[in-house]
Amino acid sequence: MALRDITRVEVLRAIEECDRLGRDTFLRAYGFREARRLRLSYEGKLYDSKAIVGAAHGHLPGRSALAAEDFSGGMATVGSLLRQLGFTVVDTRAAGQDGGERGPALEYSAFEAAIADLRMRSTRQGPALYQPILLLWAVGRARRGDSRLDTWSTTEREVGRLLSQHGARGERPRPDYPAAALHRAGLWDMYDHRGPVPSAHGDSNIAQWFATHQPRTGLPLPVYERMRDSAADRARAVSALLTYFDGVDPQAVRALLVDVGLDEGAAHAPAGADGEVPHAVRIAARYDRLCRSVERDEAARHGRRVPRQSQRPLRSAPAREAVLLRCGGRCENPRCPGQPDDRTDAGQPILEVDHVVEITADGRDHPSQMVALCPNCHAVKTRGSTREAFRAELLKVAARLHQAIRPEPGSGNKSEGAPTPATTSASIPASPPAPASG
Repeated sequence: MALRDITRVEVLRAIEECDRLGRDTFLRAYGFREARRLRLSYEGKLYDSKAIVGAAHGHLPGRSALAAEDFSGGMATVGSLLRQLGFTVVDTRAAGQDGGERGPALEYSAFEAAIADLRMRSTRQGPALYQPILLLWAVGRARRGDSRLDTWSTTEREVGRLLSQHGARGERPRPDYPAAALHRAGLWDMYDHRGPVPSAHGDSNIAQWFATHQPRTGLPLPVYERMRDSAADRARAVSALLTYFDGVDPQAVRALLVDVGLDEGAAHAPAGADGEVPHAVRIAARYDRLCRSVERDEAARHGRRVPRQSQRPLRSAPAREAVLLRCGGRCENPRCPGQPDDRTDAGQPILEVDHVVEITADGRDHPSQMVALCPNCHAVKTRGSTREAFRAELLKVAARLHQAIRPEPGSGNKSEGAPTPATTSASIPASPPAPASG
C-alpha cells in the first residue's frame, strides 16, 4: 500500500465510479461508512474522502482497493493527499461542544459546492425549501452588513415568517429543522449551547432543544465575509440556492429575494419579466462553475489526443459538384431565412452539400437526393426539433430541382428520386458553379 502513488487520474476515476453507482452502493461495495468529518468537493458535489481514496488505490495498475482499516482517513493523510492533487477538502467538523469556535475554517469553495448538493426532504413538488430559505436570509443579512450571528429568538421569528410567506412546498414555520441540518453538514455555526446539536429529525425534541439552549447561529465566518464583500461570490451562491426553486412561480421567487434583501435589481425589473433576474443570475453562476471546471483540468488535457477509428462511406465527388452547379450559389431550402452574405476565402458562397437521406441509412449518393444548404438550414435539418418534417420537404425539393434540370424519360410522373438513366439534357443555370467551403 502506498497512498503517495495515487494521482489525480485515479481519484477522478473513483469519483466517476461513485457517480455511476450512487453514494450508498459505492460505500457498500468498498466497505466504507459515510464520512463523519472530511468530504471531497468536486464540481458542486461532496464525496466521502476516505472511501474515494480507498477506491482510487484500486485503479492503480496491479493494485487493489484499500479497506477502511488499511489506512487513516484524517486530514494529515487523506486530506493532505487530496489537497496536494488539487482537490478541495471540506472539514465538516461542527463547532466545539462547549460552544467554542470550530477548528479549521470552512473554505468558501467547499461551501459553494456543498450548497449545490444540499440533502433535503423531498416533496411531490420538489425539495423542501427550509434550507435554501434560511441560507438566503443569512446571505441577505451579510449583504447588508448585519451581524454574522444572531439570537435564536430573532432567527426563529424572522425565518419562521419567511417560511410561512414564501414556503411553496408545505414548509412549516420551523427554522430549527434547517439550522440543525446545515449545522451537521458544517454549513451553519452555532454557539452558546451545551452538548451536541440534535439531528434534523423528530419534532418536539428538536424544537425543545432550541428553546432550551437558545444558541446564537449564523453563517461560518469565511462564508459570511465573502457574502458581505464579494458581489460575484454572492451571485453564485444565490444562483445555486435558486436552483431548488425550479417550478416555483418566478414572481414568488422574486418576492422572496426582495424580502431578504437580495433583489439586487429584481425589485426594479420591468413588469412582466417573469424570472428574468433570477434566471440571469443562474446563467452567470453556471457559466462560472463550468469555466472553473475547465480551468481545473486544462493543463492535464493540453496536447492530449483521443485515438479514433472510423469508416466513412465513399462519396461521389461528381454528385457534389452537380448539386453546387444546380444551386447557382444559393441555399436550396425554399424557406431559407437568409444565408450568410459573407463568402469563403476563395470568394465562394458559404454552402454545405447534404445528403437528405444519409448514405448509411440507404440513401442515394445522387443529386436527386442531395441539396445545397446554408449553415443555418443545414443545422436545422441535422439537429432541429422539426428535422423529420424538414427532411421530407427537402427530399421533394431535391427531386423537383433535379427533374427540372435533368428531366427523365416519360416526363415528370416518375417517382421522386428514382434511379433512372437520363437520356436528355437541360439548360444550366446562368449562375456559375459555387464550390462549398466544407
